[in-house]
Amino acid sequence: MNLKRRSQLEFVGLMAALMSIAALALDALLPALDIIGIAVGTTSLSQNQLLITIFFLGLGVGPLLFGPISDSIGRKPVVYMGFVIFIVASLLCVYAPNFEMMITGRILQGIALSAPRTISVAMIRDRYSGDQMARVLSFVVVVFILVPIVAPTMGKWVLDAFGWEAIFHVQVLFSLLVAFWFWKRQPETLAVENRTSFRVNVFVNGYKELLNYKQTMVFTFIWGFITGSFLVYLSTSQQIFEEQYLMKESFPYIFATLAITIGAATLLNGTLVLRFGMLRLITIALAFYTLIPLVYVLVFQSGVNPPYWVVLCFFGLEFFAVGFIFGNLRALAMQPLGHIAGIGAALTGCLATLMAVPISAFIGSFVVDSVLPVFIGFLICGIISYGLLGYFYLSKRQFLKV
Repeated sequence: MNLKRRSQLEFVGLMAALMSIAALALDALLPALDIIGIAVGTTSLSQNQLLITIFFLGLGVGPLLFGPISDSIGRKPVVYMGFVIFIVASLLCVYAPNFEMMITGRILQGIALSAPRTISVAMIRDRYSGDQMARVLSFVVVVFILVPIVAPTMGKWVLDAFGWEAIFHVQVLFSLLVAFWFWKRQPETLAVENRTSFRVNVFVNGYKELLNYKQTMVFTFIWGFITGSFLVYLSTSQQIFEEQYLMKESFPYIFATLAITIGAATLLNGTLVLRFGMLRLITIALAFYTLIPLVYVLVFQSGVNPPYWVVLCFFGLEFFAVGFIFGNLRALAMQPLGHIAGIGAALTGCLATLMAVPISAFIGSFVVDSVLPVFIGFLICGIISYGLLGYFYLSKRQFLKV
């Protein structure tokens, strides 16, 4: 293996590791949600879901700070800032005396981890563009998917052996290892001559510039709807399989199996995107993302849960479509923003997340004793997303006529 190839593989692995800390902080906690809830004084299912959704909100808001700073002082210092805040926030979660303090710690964790998560995308955009960027993002996501596969199982083992607090300790240890790797091996990707001064009006100017790129706005909105419907699954999966299907011991393995379907599709996307292009793959994947829940809603409209293996099949098919969506959506949204990759990644990520969290919270409130609301959420968000995609095609055709 030549030096350039080895360097590219390490870059992919390191960018995936930066993203993976956020996945670990999300998914390792899933088996312990009810236990953590009791420890901080709540037994409400909707409040337990907040431990996931509020973290995700932090992931969306944090880039508004870290993105512009990274465009000004470089990518690496911002990643270090995020790691420091994450360690402090994790300690706050461990010693939280009540639910309100736990929520504060979780949102701070999300804000902190938005730094490595956002900067990894900006660093990829610094080095790549177009379908090649989508290909690299796909391979990064494949490695990143390994964390959701193992995180719930790891979380369950740690929970049983040492208690829920130890889950946060493991997260901190993993972040320190990644930080050391990043410091030792990753050079700065933003050249000094390409840096911009940090000003308050950078947000206003950034938003104004984003509005000029119809492609960026359309795919960011689609990203928000798809993420919102997918976040419903993340925040309710423990409730669905442990309480509705009474499969508490099997839940980590079910979660891992479904994560593998996303990883397999994402890996396949990395191969197919150079042949067919991002837009064509998104068009096909969104069609499947919408049709699969439509079939479920029509067949199981009574709300009575089908056997667990039927639900797993529908989830697996839906998540296989997801594997062709997220990486391509992010690449299509970022494609026009190479000159402002940091603020671009921050603003698009923030906008998508600010859409996703209330969508997820609203749909998740209906998930009590049936899986049906999850698939209704998939269906509605899929229809809206396909409408936005149709609008993009029409506007693109009008532009070509002009």
